[in-house]
Amino acid sequence: MNQLKRPLCHPFSRFNNSKSTSLQSLMKSICHEAISSQNPIFNARFSDPTMAFSAADSTSFSRVNTHFLNSLKLPKLASTTQTFPQIRTFYVKSTNPNAELSASNDIPVVSTVSPPFQSSQPIDAGSSMRKPISLWPGMYHSPVTNALWEARSSMFEKIADDKQDSESELVAKTPSSSRTSIVYKFSSDYILREQYRNPWDEMRMGKLLEDLDALGGTIAYKHCRNDDGATRPILLVTASVDKMVLKKPIPVDHDLKISGAVTWVGRSSMEIQLQVTQSTQGSPNPSDSVALVANFTFVARDSKTGKSAPINQILPETEHEKLLWKEAEERNKMRKLKKTEQKKDVNNRDEERLNALLAEGRVFCDMPALADRDSILIRDTCHENSLMCQPQQRNIHGRIFGGFLMRKASELAFSNAYAFAGAAPCFLEVDHVDFFKPVDVGNFLRLKSCVLYTELENPSKPLINVEVVAHVTRPELRSSEVSNKFYFTFTVRPEAMKEGLRIRNVVPATEEEARRVLERMDAESCR
Repeated sequence: MNQLKRPLCHPFSRFNNSKSTSLQSLMKSICHEAISSQNPIFNARFSDPTMAFSAADSTSFSRVNTHFLNSLKLPKLASTTQTFPQIRTFYVKSTNPNAELSASNDIPVVSTVSPPFQSSQPIDAGSSMRKPISLWPGMYHSPVTNALWEARSSMFEKIADDKQDSESELVAKTPSSSRTSIVYKFSSDYILREQYRNPWDEMRMGKLLEDLDALGGTIAYKHCRNDDGATRPILLVTASVDKMVLKKPIPVDHDLKISGAVTWVGRSSMEIQLQVTQSTQGSPNPSDSVALVANFTFVARDSKTGKSAPINQILPETEHEKLLWKEAEERNKMRKLKKTEQKKDVNNRDEERLNALLAEGRVFCDMPALADRDSILIRDTCHENSLMCQPQQRNIHGRIFGGFLMRKASELAFSNAYAFAGAAPCFLEVDHVDFFKPVDVGNFLRLKSCVLYTELENPSKPLINVEVVAHVTRPELRSSEVSNKFYFTFTVRPEAMKEGLRIRNVVPATEEEARRVLERMDAESCR
């Protein structure tokens, strides 16, 4: 049988030696111009020029598209420097090139890809991952974690080889030395805005919580490193988040800024306060721009023994810094007092309150036909999400990134509130997030959520309190442990209430559920 032969003009036809030589020369000329291009795809700039950093520019492209040879025409060689568009630029800028990462630095989070209606140039989906391992200490990535971990990598480059555990080497640092800001240019960055927009054209709060945890970790590392840039061999982990209160809605089409600093330090723990600000048009008061405030507690552990490790103390300078220190000191005392109270006998709780909560639940269980139709049992509001913890979700210590867990819990809580209310919920706050156990790669994670109780005193703004508990299960060991607890508060839009939407009362059916409700109510009343 005669072989089918393709014409020489076919894109996939074989070339003779002379033509293949011409093609090789053509490709070499293109690659030469690509290498000499001055438009980097990725830039990492550090305020200290002595800090090691790497830039992945056009040399990162290891191949040229030869699937369609007609696209390689000599008349287009003059514009080959435009063939590889600038995809993302993450950097830390400073007005003082000789200083270390300063307190005034803003880390812009930008994606310079044009909207689809402006340009049809190709987008390289892997461009943000072309980084050496030294600039990629963790595998989980998002636009913000990319920028923060690249900035944080300079601290890992200077980890001292000698043991630096003595108290004498600790120094007192000011809050301003750890202050870090990150900027979201939503108004001009189409691609970045799309990553944070939910179906109702509002901010995805889970993504924002994820970024807050990442920024808190960077601030913690910044406080623990010495003046020479060296970092002692310690691990910093998120212990808890006291509360995050949303003071005003966050539109996704306006520029956003997150800034924070260490406000209080104990022996091995520190509190970091983060502020999310977004300018309010027509308001001269700067406080009106504050959209959310969060307080993170980080603890230091020795990287070898896992025991608590001492950290640099803090030295407040301004009156505002001293006020924040006093407030954080009071919160720390309240946390210790709460732990002491939790160790007491649970039977000492108010029995009358328990019985009052359980009264309607007993009717549901024993006489369901007579139960209040405007109420529902807690167990009938439950939702669950299960997932395997993958290597791509690990942090710089090889464990699952805490911000990833917060985002997953937030999205499950949002879905739960949505299914319960019958209308899109509005996020109000996160209160008292506890991190009990670390979550490792390969763990089977089960997130269980329920509507714990509702507050219906204000008919135009009902409150829906959602609890999310993360269970780490290891089937091969037949074990299951609680790793995290999250508490979210949502409401619904006033227009939905005006249209006749009714939010039901939630009642417990067991004593254990009633105790959980009382615990959360007491925590809310103590704020």
